[in-house]
Amino acid sequence: MTFVITEPCIDVKDATCVEVCPVDCIHTTDDDNMFYIHPEECIDCAACEPVCPVTAIFEESAVPEQWKTYLQLNAEWFKKRGE
Repeated sequence: MTFVITEPCIDVKDATCVEVCPVDCIHTTDDDNMFYIHPEECIDCAACEPVCPVTAIFEESAVPEQWKTYLQLNAEWFKKRGE
């Protein structure tokens, strides 16, 4: 399993999750409106989940139904960058 960032992160980009990630697997660009978790780099430590101020981070199997599309959006973000 991996963790996924969902809709509540849009336009927030707090970066607290980035600060606590021990493997630096949370990425974004200046042009993006949210962060993304690299599915192959994430070690499932869950350090990011409790520090998210907008409760946008979920374990893959626990993503709420209304935000399931973020599983694919997250994977596609990394594929577009060749990662």
